[in-house]
Amino acid sequence: MTIERRGLAMAALAAYACTLLSGCSYRTTEPASDGNPAGVQISGVTRDLTYRGTEPAEPYQMPDITLRADNGNPFNLIRDTAYPVTLVFFGYTHCPDACPLILNGLAATYRRLPPAVRAETQVLFVTTDPARDTDAALRAYLARFDASFVGLSGSSRDILAAAESMGVPVSGIRRLPDGGYEVGHGVQVIGFRGNEAPVIWTEGTPVAAMVTDVVALARKP
Repeated sequence: MTIERRGLAMAALAAYACTLLSGCSYRTTEPASDGNPAGVQISGVTRDLTYRGTEPAEPYQMPDITLRADNGNPFNLIRDTAYPVTLVFFGYTHCPDACPLILNGLAATYRRLPPAVRAETQVLFVTTDPARDTDAALRAYLARFDASFVGLSGSSRDILAAAESMGVPVSGIRRLPDGGYEVGHGVQVIGFRGNEAPVIWTEGTPVAAMVTDVVALARKP
């Protein structure tokens, strides 16, 4: 699969590291042991000693956008994120590589949380392919990782607006020779405490580091 490498300026807006947006996978350089890409210096982000992940220079704010949960009910990203901690990932069920890896990592993180922290944490999976990802498809897909994960869909405009507000680039559709298509998107996970996200995790972040960070988010005043 051909990978199109975006420039550093887009990556700084999107998250922490360069994000490849052809298809679903991305890589810049080998991740350091703390989950941050080694040797990458990008303006607009800072290291936060509180977290093993990366802190944006300005925390992302949860947008006041209503999508649709995989049970068919409206889901407002502010009013319906009732848990103290919310982990958000954008992807799609036909994703060939990175999405299953990230979701496996999220599921492993979720299982390893202390029970009290797990009870205060929810995981949201926002599809970048609403044309194919029906409610039933989202439910069946997420059940492979953790049945408690919530799938969200909606109009392309609302999904793109939500992604942009959280610093996640979505590059659109790339047609494949077999007639199918891939959807390019960033694969960072955004960690919210309430409606503010002080930390993100890039591909390659160790599960242990994410567990430590989610516990810190849960304990954050």
